[in-house]
Amino acid sequence: MSAHTLTTARRTAPASRTALRRWLALDAVVSGGNGLAYLAFPGPLGELLGVGRSTLLELGAVLAVFGLAVGLLAARPQPPGPAVRAVIGINLAWTVLSVVAMELWFEPTTAGYVWIPLQAATVALFATLQLTTLRRLPA
Repeated sequence: MSAHTLTTARRTAPASRTALRRWLALDAVVSGGNGLAYLAFPGPLGELLGVGRSTLLELGAVLAVFGLAVGLLAARPQPPGPAVRAVIGINLAWTVLSVVAMELWFEPTTAGYVWIPLQAATVALFATLQLTTLRRLPA
């Protein structure tokens, strides 16, 4: 590595770590918030979206735990790469499974047909931002 490359890496690493932590924190807030909403209002939200009450309770519990775990990861000064990659993988799986579930298992209302792909796209965006930022960090 040249001296210029090392200097550039040293300058961009703290900014990239901060950005990565911010993307993780935003992911934690959105995921945890959705989870808490699903846990608190499974009946009304289930009717609105066309998703069963028990399904929303289960999803809410998963999202609340996921949000907490991602929040703890975001709080670390240097989130470990393997843990961040796991979050990215889970986010990508969630994206695909959301669309598959909408088509195969759920009976979405009009609001569900809007909400489910919208939240899937948001989660895919988190995964993309997290991966792009992680790749900018020096090895």
